[in-house]
Amino acid sequence: MDVIIIGGGIGGLTLALTLHRAGIPARVYESTPEIKPIGVGVNVLPHATKVLGELGLEAALAKAAVTTRESVFFNRFGQFIYREPAGRYAGYDWPQFSIHRGDLQLVLLQAVRARLGAEAVRTGWKCSGVEQDQAGATAHFSHATTNETLPSQRGSVVIACDGLHSVIRKQLHPNEGEPLYSGVTMWRGVTRWPPFLSGASMVRAGWFPRGKLVMYPIRDAIDAHGRQLVNWLAEVETPQRTQRDWNRRGNLEDFIGVYADWHFDWIDVPAFFRAAEMILEFPMIDQEPLPWWSRGRITLLGDAAHPMYPRGSNGAGQAILDAQALAASLAAHSDSVAALKAYEAKRLEATANVVRMNRTNPPDAILREVYVRTGDKPFARIEEVISAAELRAITDGYKRVAGYDPQSLRGAGT
Repeated sequence: MDVIIIGGGIGGLTLALTLHRAGIPARVYESTPEIKPIGVGVNVLPHATKVLGELGLEAALAKAAVTTRESVFFNRFGQFIYREPAGRYAGYDWPQFSIHRGDLQLVLLQAVRARLGAEAVRTGWKCSGVEQDQAGATAHFSHATTNETLPSQRGSVVIACDGLHSVIRKQLHPNEGEPLYSGVTMWRGVTRWPPFLSGASMVRAGWFPRGKLVMYPIRDAIDAHGRQLVNWLAEVETPQRTQRDWNRRGNLEDFIGVYADWHFDWIDVPAFFRAAEMILEFPMIDQEPLPWWSRGRITLLGDAAHPMYPRGSNGAGQAILDAQALAASLAAHSDSVAALKAYEAKRLEATANVVRMNRTNPPDAILREVYVRTGDKPFARIEEVISAAELRAITDGYKRVAGYDPQSLRGAGT
């Protein structure tokens, strides 16, 4: 058996490593000419760091990332709502990492090349489609820059890890329709800033229609002043402004007015935004969960399978869990077609539940509850608005659906 992986992102590279550990050959074909650290930050939650730790990557990730200590919630007036510890600080056996997406991808890429060989990842190979027969599957390619036709590649199976714009998903589901827009536009960026709160805090603040902020450090001690590189998301309700393009440049003046009076005692939000090194704009979209991912020797993984709102810090984590499940299925079944169906059976509904939960009750639904109960006014004591038990129930409910509540994660097999 050998596996063709379309896409060298987090899901595709993790899949290559999990397959290698299972003794299954794999090759990765990435459309970009060079894999380099672009984009902004991502959180790797304990269910995902468990998988990456089993691949021997925890030390490399800890070196590149900030080990998250806590999640903290505030209203738009800067009033503290709730705090809970994260990762090992919360009693997990695995850490939570806040990391630049590009740094995570490079850690994975270096491991793939070291273990599978330099030729295991081919860049500049843009997939144009796949076909299959009873003996195997064939992927067709062109050069990403010149459009020159490249040799078709054949394997036992083809796995589509080609992200939000998946060519293979469109081939399998040609009548699916356009992505579903949430009504929220996200502006994302990174800012060099002195450490705030614990120095390793993930902050969520505000609620709609007044704007929402997410921020957390992703690189430590980046200069002689001891500043951190801080990832942030500013979310504002808007008519749909743009198509989905993770690297579309954004304009500060399009959103900063919403946050003009956000001056907290631990950070001046407008000043923080104005110091940004880069700003990207992206519509918060997802897709209705698919009825199936696999057809014969072809299947989907990660964002190609289940694009979801970036709430709950869980998109990358679900791709990593997909990779673990798919490698285990291919190792357990001599029949490749049966293996892909077994993988789908394990992950299809689980990820559909996360997609739906991200729409309705992600962890930041805490902010919604406080907004509704206070009528968007300052409060005297948070205990008079909502109890600690209610707040904890919101985050605990999300952890159970997403698969990283401590009890079930400790008991989960690999």
